[in-house]
Amino acid sequence: MSPVFPMLTVLTMFYYICLRRRARTATRGEMMNSHRTIESNSRTSPLHAEVVQYAKEVVDFSSHYGSENSMSYTMWNLAGVPNVFPSSGDFTQTAVFRTYGTWWDQCPSASLPFKRTPPNFQSQDYVELTFEQQVYPTAVHVLETYHPGAVIRILACSANPYSPIPPAEVRWEILWSERPTKVNASQARQFKPCIKQINFPTNLIRLEVNSSLLDYYTELDAVVLHGTKDKPVLSLKTSLIDMNDLEDDDYEEKDGCGMDSLNKKFSSTALREGPNNGYFDKLPYELIQLILNHLTLPDLCRLAQTCKLLNQHCCDPLQYIHLNLQPYWAKLSDTSLEFLQARCTLVQWLNLSWTGNRGFISVAGFSRFLKVCGSELVRLELSCSHFLNETCLEIISEMCPNLQDLNLSSCDKLPPQAFNHIAKLCGLRRLVLYRTKIEQTALLSILNFCSELQHLSLGSCVMIEDYDVIASMIGAKCKKLRTLDLWRCKNITENGIAELASGCPLLEELDLGWCPTLQSSTGCFARLARQLPNLQKLFLTANRSVCDTDIEELACNCTRLRQLDILGTRMVSPASLRKLLESCKDLCLLDVSFCSQIDNRAVLELNVSFPNVFIKKSFTQ
Repeated sequence: MSPVFPMLTVLTMFYYICLRRRARTATRGEMMNSHRTIESNSRTSPLHAEVVQYAKEVVDFSSHYGSENSMSYTMWNLAGVPNVFPSSGDFTQTAVFRTYGTWWDQCPSASLPFKRTPPNFQSQDYVELTFEQQVYPTAVHVLETYHPGAVIRILACSANPYSPIPPAEVRWEILWSERPTKVNASQARQFKPCIKQINFPTNLIRLEVNSSLLDYYTELDAVVLHGTKDKPVLSLKTSLIDMNDLEDDDYEEKDGCGMDSLNKKFSSTALREGPNNGYFDKLPYELIQLILNHLTLPDLCRLAQTCKLLNQHCCDPLQYIHLNLQPYWAKLSDTSLEFLQARCTLVQWLNLSWTGNRGFISVAGFSRFLKVCGSELVRLELSCSHFLNETCLEIISEMCPNLQDLNLSSCDKLPPQAFNHIAKLCGLRRLVLYRTKIEQTALLSILNFCSELQHLSLGSCVMIEDYDVIASMIGAKCKKLRTLDLWRCKNITENGIAELASGCPLLEELDLGWCPTLQSSTGCFARLARQLPNLQKLFLTANRSVCDTDIEELACNCTRLRQLDILGTRMVSPASLRKLLESCKDLCLLDVSFCSQIDNRAVLELNVSFPNVFIKKSFTQ
């Protein structure tokens, strides 16, 4: 045989792979992401009139800076025409998420990350918007007015929220995605990513964001959807092929977000028979398990199909002690949970945040899974899981006796009576109830029975009538509490603060941002400083009464302070801030935005003297 023949064979196979991939891409109408070096010659026929529309309403989101009873800084500002654009700056009429930067990952309340999270999944928040008409998208424009660059993924859904007929199938398709990148300018911009074409019309768009590289909160003003009523006809011209495209390294473009393999149960009888498994036969069982720990969940499921030996390893429950299903929210279903059920009998950490919405997971499917896999659960993340109802919380309380960590953040569709079941979880150490409809009676019951709590988030819980009563119960029952989030609690007073300070001496983190009923003249902030020497994070955001006396008390008593937010105060001088910075050597974040006595010159001088501290001074409109 000629030595040239093997080379020709390889080249022929490579050419075949290229053509096959090009054909598959064309049939899907796929336009590659802007970060790739692929040129698409697809064009929309000029006969198809383009429809341009702003969002009609905001139907779901994970967090926002604003209040549940207001429009300022809320996600609801994304509906309709722009309020601010093309102006730049901090405006209350925009949509703002709750966090920015890496500060929230560095505070005492931060949770440890899950293992096996795919490196390409870096979304932290999301917002879903509906539009009047279903169209085949040709462009999505995001109007960003302050600190742009947070949007990292845009998706479209096949379901029409305004249709009276439930869809037979709900599909999510990624229009554009990119890793977080640093945008140096803070001015307004119209973000116009190059999106791919999809083969179904949509009027439901989802933006996912990552704010970890931002120096301050990103502000979004409006979203514009361009599209045609008729399906675009793709050109048959040849496109350039990028070598990197052959690697198929993106989970979202491979196997539909990487979860199709979880929706099929593979039979071990179909696996390859044979006595020789190569070097794997010579490796200790524990070493193979250690190697497989580095695989993501979809790769683990694919590897299970190769041979019986690796199938045995990939199905070992020890591989599923930490199970993060949030990255696969777009595909995760009852079928997926049923397939995983036999493998997850030892699962201790389970992340189902963002999953199950629009009928993907049923109450029955979730209940079946927990009845088999809940006995060893220690941590359960259910943020924005809108399939939850009272039955689900009852099942959690009965099937998860060892649960210590429960996150129900933004589960705003849970009825108030459902939270009564949480009181049965007496071993809870962390409880996140941000943006839920928990009522005072249920919360008092939880605090009474869950005395081991160390981390408690009650931010934006608008159904609680008297936060002083809650603070008193926390001080009396939760002696081990280390972090407490009371963001935007509407009626706590100096009396509640006194109960907290005397009853919870171990507090390291306290968020009292946007609590309008607290006044420095009552001595409440000075009392906090004197009685809570372990404070590392203190947010007094938008409290205009904070004064030099409070800052000096913090400097004298809270030398471990790392993060301080006094945005909006009118009574703090540069001199008191200098004392604080000299005393608190570990301070890394100081937000003095809109502090009338702290001008840009004072901030510059402090930055020169304390270069390791991030001092934020936002400008006014």
